[in-house]
Amino acid sequence: MKKVLTTPIQDEDIASLRVGDIVYLSGTLVTCRDEGHRRVVAENSMPSLPLDRIAIFHAGPIVRDVEGGWEMVSIGPTTSMRMERYEKEFLAKTGVKLVIGKGGMGEKTAQGCKESFAVHAVFPGGCGVVAAEQVEKIEGKEWPEFGMPEAFWILKVKEFGPLIISIDTEGNNLFEANKVTFHARKEVALKDTAKQIVSMIAKS
Repeated sequence: MKKVLTTPIQDEDIASLRVGDIVYLSGTLVTCRDEGHRRVVAENSMPSLPLDRIAIFHAGPIVRDVEGGWEMVSIGPTTSMRMERYEKEFLAKTGVKLVIGKGGMGEKTAQGCKESFAVHAVFPGGCGVVAAEQVEKIEGKEWPEFGMPEAFWILKVKEFGPLIISIDTEGNNLFEANKVTFHARKEVALKDTAKQIVSMIAKS
């Protein structure tokens, strides 16, 4: 059964989520990249839209002006690790419950998700046009001085996803756990390869 999170996201909506789970999002989704995080954390300045219990997207969208508003052309995810130095404090200050981006995030963000009871999820890279089709409406824009990619775009989405949970509310981190597993497998593979090479040399 498809798991759909709807904003405002309640704690009980994400409490049972674990790394690797797949979810979708309906409701309010806000784009927020480097400049938005820096302004909230380093400058202690908040947008007029309350961020409590909604979702943010590490993304730099391509938006087209149309009569009466804007149209989303493409909205692919940005590498989330770029926001690692700010994310823990950002979660604490804003009350955001779902962070979406590309790739994993580090130990600081994992701790922030645990302390602020939030989750990080991955949207598949290379699917910006598909993501744009899941945007029902661009409801507003804040901090336009940052330019199109960094501006704070307020979106209404329906079943946005798939989103793969990479950090859960307990601080479990899918990407970091996978690094450990893959490193162990690599060491085994290297040892096996070395033995085969030695054996081939001995026979030659």
